[in-house]
Parts: sequence; structure tokens; C-alpha cells
Amino acid sequence: MQARGAVPCGAPPLVAVILPPREGFGPGRTGALGMIAHRLLATPGFRTAVFGGPQSGPVFDNAPFHAVRPAIWWPGNVNLRFAASLTRTLRRMRPALIEVHNRPEIALALAARFPDTPVTVLLNNDPQAMREARRPGERAALLRRLDRVMVASDWLSGRLLDGVPPPSRPPFVLHNCIDLAALPPPAAREKLILFAGRLVPEKGADTFVAACAAALPALPGWRAEMIGADRFRADSPDTDFIRSLRDAARADGVALLGYRDHPEVLEAMARAAIVVVPSRWQEPFGLTAVEALACGASLICSRRGGLPEIGGEVAVYADPDDPLALGEAIRSLALDDARRQALEQAGPLRARQFDVTVAATRLAALRREVLADRAARIERLAPASI
Repeated sequence: MQARGAVPCGAPPLVAVILPPREGFGPGRTGALGMIAHRLLATPGFRTAVFGGPQSGPVFDNAPFHAVRPAIWWPGNVNLRFAASLTRTLRRMRPALIEVHNRPEIALALAARFPDTPVTVLLNNDPQAMREARRPGERAALLRRLDRVMVASDWLSGRLLDGVPPPSRPPFVLHNCIDLAALPPPAAREKLILFAGRLVPEKGADTFVAACAAALPALPGWRAEMIGADRFRADSPDTDFIRSLRDAARADGVALLGYRDHPEVLEAMARAAIVVVPSRWQEPFGLTAVEALACGASLICSRRGGLPEIGGEVAVYADPDDPLALGEAIRSLALDDARRQALEQAGPLRARQFDVTVAATRLAALRREVLADRAARIERLAPASI
């Protein structure tokens, strides 16, 4: 009789995917990290168990999710308390690999608690702004102590290696992915200029409004809309910035539609002629830009962070700190039907390299490599038989 909790012989290796403790993982509450983790459940050759904090609503129905409350009895911040609470469950489940999303601090804590289990981390934000990775010495230690560090863009790889001696295990670039098969069907293009994302200064929401104010008077029949809120959830707070933005948008003829669930965002992108991603901050990757290309919209974006890796030669670039220049880019593209048609055809072709099937295949290969490397190290350290 099989022991309780035992893994059937020949079963694929189990991977414990660890989300940040405050990350949403369900319809209507999911940010980029939860969305990427959900898509990568399709990684072939592995079983997956997802761990995160308590959720305020239902989780994805096809995801093996385990809610873990950060320990109140453990000292330190929420990440360390979350790692402490994970320990008992992970020891019981005995995963072959622990894969942490975007929290070096949690990854290092789990690596210390599970020395016999390989631990990796996937970084989706600038490591130089993260605990346990701000200084070159910390980043060098992260690369040395974990079995692999993955990053979502070449730009993030450069930030990770800044000031760090060449590591024995270099960072692995795993671009964020989208599910091309889940995109809405093609729709008739409308004379719509769309912003979709968080309504915060670093995303350039105010620049978009000012740019549309400059461009729309010269574009009869065109309209501009903004989808988003301060947070990725329907009950996102109404901030001072959004209230100010709403007043400016009303005066300039830009419609603020508020938060919409992800399928509605994609449906809007499938109709929009132009999608604008005017990020001021160094965008670590830029998932919205990939989605715009995949939906066939003409993309205007900034050159910050990883955005040029996405747009390549099929995007129009504009300075997010210059509303007049952005407005001119919008106006010129709106009036150039031939250029828009060329971009509409080129965008989906470029987006194929970011499909979940590509990312999952590359992640599966990396997981196999990590497991093989760990097995080889154990074999080298094992005492020779007599």
C-alpha cells in the first residue's frame, strides 16, 4: 500500500512556486507576478504547487494553490515571516525544486532552511531596489547561494550584474510571457488611442493625458481612453493623483474607464488602433507592450528599461517626459494609415517570441538543468564506496 503523501513512481518532479505574500492569484485580483505564475503552470514535465498569502476571493480554478499566512511569532518583516510559515508545508510536500517569484529575501531564507533542495528566484523588478540585492556584494551572494537567478529582461540582467564579478552561474533571461491562444479574436480597428495600466506617475498616465490634449484637436473622429486604477483590483483606492488626473482628462476629452479585468483589457487592445505605454520609470519588462503588439495595435512606448527589448523595430518611441513630443508621435501615427497597417501586421509576429509555449519550454529546460547540476554536485561530494 502506498504511504500517505508519497509520490507515485515515475511522477514528474514537483515544483513549489512561491509568490510574494501579498500577491493576488485569482480573477480580478491578479497582478503581473500572479499572472505569469499562472501561465507558467503549463511548463511541461513538471507538477506545480503554488504558494501565496491568504486571498480575498476565489483563486484560479485550474491552479493547485496553497494559502499560507505569514507567521506572527517569527521576527522580521513579512517576507521572513512568510518564509517561516512555508517551512512546515514544504517539508511535508518535499518538492524537487523551490522557485520563488521576485523576492530574493524569501529565496535566501528558504535556501538556508532547505539545503538539500535547489532554490531559484525569478526577478521581475530592479534587484538594486530589493532587500538582499541592493549592494553588489549582496547580488554576488544571491548568485552564489541560489541554484539559479532568473530575470525577466536583459535590462534586469545588467542591473543584477552591475559591479558584480562574473558569476559561475550567470543569470538566465526568461522573458515574461503571454498566452497567444487566449487572445480575443481580431476586431475592426477603431480610431481609439488607449492607455492600459496603473494610473500612477511612473507609468506616465499624466503624460498620456497631456499628449492626447495636444494631439486630439488635429484628429477628428479619434478618441482616447484610459483603463486602470492605482492597484490591480476592482476596489483600488481613489488617490490624489487619480483625482487630479480625472479633472485634467475631463477637460481634455480623455475617458477614464477605471479598473477592468484582464480579458476586458485585451478586448480593448484588439479594437484600439494605437496603444501608448509612456513609462517614466525603468520598466523591468513591460507586459502591456507585449499584449498590445500581440493584439495588433500600433505601439508607442518609451525607451525605458526593457521596453526596447519588446518593441524592437516594430514600435514607435517617444520621450515620456515630453508630452508635446508624445502628442506629435500620436498625431503622426494616427494620420499615417499605411504605417499603422504595417505595424498591425508586424506586432503579432514579434509577439510570438513571448508566447507562453516558448517561455514554458525554456523554463522546463532550465529546471532540468538545475536538478541535474544539483544531482551532479551531490555525487561529487558523496564519499567513494569501498
